[in-house]
Amino acid sequence: MKTHYVVVIVICLVGCNLKEKESISLPYYHTPDFTPLWISSTSKLDTLHTLAPFSFTNQNGVQIASEQLKGKIHVANFFFTFCPGLCPRLTQSMKEVQAAFKGDSTIMLMSYSVMPERDSVTVLRRYADEHKIMDEKWHLLTGNKKAIYETARGSYFADENLGVQKGENDFLHTENFILIDKHLHIRGIYNGTLPLEIKQLIEDVKVLEQEAL
Repeated sequence: MKTHYVVVIVICLVGCNLKEKESISLPYYHTPDFTPLWISSTSKLDTLHTLAPFSFTNQNGVQIASEQLKGKIHVANFFFTFCPGLCPRLTQSMKEVQAAFKGDSTIMLMSYSVMPERDSVTVLRRYADEHKIMDEKWHLLTGNKKAIYETARGSYFADENLGVQKGENDFLHTENFILIDKHLHIRGIYNGTLPLEIKQLIEDVKVLEQEAL
């Protein structure tokens, strides 16, 4: 009889753990060092790092604001159109993400130009056409350089040499893709040049889509 009770208790504990795991499926990233943080209660979500409000212009001359991303999952990266080495690889990786979620309107892609003074709307439009970028899915963004750099470093924690203080005139460089959930919390970071990490990113987006929160 006692054995029966023990089995029931074990089953209940396992069931509770599974439910918790299902509701919080990926870690959160609250600090620039990207230490993973597992949250066991939805009441703590309001205390987590969230993207600050922003508004930039896309390849069609349309303003895209952070408010429009609420309720959607998005993947962000930072690039410039005339970059000869790293950026074409990042764009190719982002195209893989675009293809994986081609018909899913809840998944968005955001590529911010780190040289907006040269990447005008016209230049971004040409780049979008050359790379078969879907306007409804993927926004190439330009705007005020200081605002873009503040958004990159302050909101997305995007830059190399984590922990090193940077000024607004220091060039922003990163090969990372950042995964953001529908509440504008950071949920993943991936090297955009590595095929295995892009594969993992795609899988993690699917996991976030199933998240109960």
